Amino acid sequence: MATLAWSSIEQQIRAWIEQFVVGFNLCPFAAPVVSSERLRIKICDAIDIETIMQSFLTELDLIQSTSETDIATTLLVIPNALSDFEEYLDVIGLAEELLSEVGLEGVIQLASFHPCYQFVEEPVDSASHFSNRSPYPLIHFLREDMVESALQNYANPEEIPARNMKTLQAIGRDSIERRLHQLSGDKTT
Repeated sequence: MATLAWSSIEQQIRAWIEQFVVGFNLCPFAAPVVSSERLRIKICDAIDIETIMQSFLTELDLIQSTSETDIATTLLVIPNALSDFEEYLDVIGLAEELLSEVGLEGVIQLASFHPCYQFVEEPVDSASHFSNRSPYPLIHFLREDMVESALQNYANPEEIPARNMKTLQAIGRDSIERRLHQLSGDKTT
């Protein structure tokens, strides 16, 4: 994939983080990291699972061996594969297994985001799915100690998912979808 295309993908991801994740306050801990150089976005242009998992392991090794002052969190973006949500979930399951096998369970936490993210317990047309919808399939690497520290300094963190659902429902599915399409340059919707 050409550098220009990578740049465009990274710009879309940054805009999504700024406009959705931070803009809608879906993650109240994101703003300081997003506005710093400590957010790593790695584009994986692979189309096969084996190469994607190799990229996953490479990023896992990098984040666990690098200081949080250099890399606080990583987004592994997979723009050319895993468009099927079920296939993506299978890869997330494999990633969780690998995390455990290499002894990093409890050190690194994975969060999942996908353009078709669907919470099992929510109605199909619920706007709440957009709390985990992103322009491309991606795997978010979080440092457990940073997550725990952030949660200790935040009142009622268990209320974040319900608050996000309420926020997204208030904005409305149509409005959210229009905003997401604008991120990709698709002004038709």
